[in-house]
Amino acid sequence: MALWDRIKDSAQTMQNQLVAKKNDLKSGAFRDASMAMCALVAAADGVVDPSERRRVAQLIATNEVLQNFPAEDLRVRFEGCLDKLAADFDFGKVALMQEIGKVKKKPVEARAVVQIGIVIGGADGDFDPTERAVVREVCFALGIAPAEFDV
Repeated sequence: MALWDRIKDSAQTMQNQLVAKKNDLKSGAFRDASMAMCALVAAADGVVDPSERRRVAQLIATNEVLQNFPAEDLRVRFEGCLDKLAADFDFGKVALMQEIGKVKKKPVEARAVVQIGIVIGGADGDFDPTERAVVREVCFALGIAPAEFDV
């Protein structure tokens, strides 16, 4: 199987797992951690590219699990996360990692945040090394073994 096919299959598997847990993923902490994760993946290479911003915003708006929350609210939160990264990448990253850390004590939400990162990173068929590194870093911050998600 080609690498692209494996990435696509992995992202689809993660999405299916998320949909199965959709009713358990309605907290504000999950919402905020998910938007922080999406922003970190979108800016994984240290640059907040406008086309990447639009692509990830579209994925957020159409993700079935994230439809538990108003789309405009998600957009505003995602943009706010990206603005933190654009203003000062390192400081913004610390702030977003702290936001993500708020779901650490809720294993279902913590794993779902990681899965959201994988879905967003793999949606274009290229889950690149910088995106994988961000997801691994989040795994460590949440006390989850990256190997659980093959990242």
